Amino acid sequence: MAPPELDSASLSATRDTGRRFLNALGSIGVVGLAWAVHHVSPTNRFFLDRLYGVPGFAFTGHDFLASACVVYGVLVSAYFLFLAGQGVSKSLRFWQIAAAFFRSPRDMLRAGLSREDRLAVLATLLKGLFGPLMAMALMSATMGMIGNAQALLTADVNGWTFREWFDRHGFVMIFQIIVMADVIPFTVGYLVEHPRLRNQIRSVDPSLLGWAAALVCYAPFNIVVSLFLGSHGSEFPQFENTTVHLALNTLILVLMAVYASASLALGFKGSNLTHRGIVTRGPYRFVRHPAYACKNFAWWIGSIPLLSLAFNESFLAGLTILGSVVGWTLLYVLRAVTEEDHLRRVDGEYAAYAARVRYRFVPGLV
Repeated sequence: MAPPELDSASLSATRDTGRRFLNALGSIGVVGLAWAVHHVSPTNRFFLDRLYGVPGFAFTGHDFLASACVVYGVLVSAYFLFLAGQGVSKSLRFWQIAAAFFRSPRDMLRAGLSREDRLAVLATLLKGLFGPLMAMALMSATMGMIGNAQALLTADVNGWTFREWFDRHGFVMIFQIIVMADVIPFTVGYLVEHPRLRNQIRSVDPSLLGWAAALVCYAPFNIVVSLFLGSHGSEFPQFENTTVHLALNTLILVLMAVYASASLALGFKGSNLTHRGIVTRGPYRFVRHPAYACKNFAWWIGSIPLLSLAFNESFLAGLTILGSVVGWTLLYVLRAVTEEDHLRRVDGEYAAYAARVRYRFVPGLV
């Protein structure tokens, strides 16, 4: 008969192997669920049905999303099987809670969730929702940038004015490079959470208002909001005067570059609705919400041609367009306020930061 300590060690090893396997299986289940939700969503058809790539290398959004999910599922499974510790992953805890709820919903609602269980559920939902969105956005911007760069390299630009170069491919190519810089840290931040990256989720906003303020800025919810508020303006507004056109659109690119620099400053802590530690570098040294401020300033510039046309039509039409832009701005003000409320409730770190950086959007003003 084997010594008792060997039996105990063998049992512990078996349990560890089983836990690792369940963690991997739980992660695969979440990846599959995220793929299914995004795949069947009618509002994603525009992105999924599109053809991306360049001549000789083309694929649909469906192809990319399915391939990305498979690759991510393999990598995260390998991590849990061979590298992670023995604890229960958030994904596995999510499925355990879901199973308990379906077995006895009344008991679950009566007892409520512990802090750890609530964090696991909210963090898993957050990653499943935003992870695929960020990955698709990154792929789309990358393919668009490559396509515009290729068009510029192969086009006969002799005789083009600078405005022609800027309007046909230059502005869009630069804009897409900026979007890539913005989306990369958020994509990694949603899909990878690890102590070495110092991006572990301490808390996810549990409030309905906080989630609503964030979700209405993304598809499919922003489509519904647009039905009431209308468009916030063009990302590439057109002006008759060439000097004005180039100056204002260059200013948009500068604002979006500052917007992207805020994402880069967050690094792999970037994600909506989470507290992963306060960042004070980059533009966060000057204002607490530089990304929201810059995005809205860019939208205001983008709305100028539409506002001009509307006010030329009638004062009421102008006020309607102005109200639309103000409405979108207020949504981002609401996002900033709800985010701050969440961060202040977690610990005193954000309050100390807000005491040092007094202004939310514009230094010296607001």
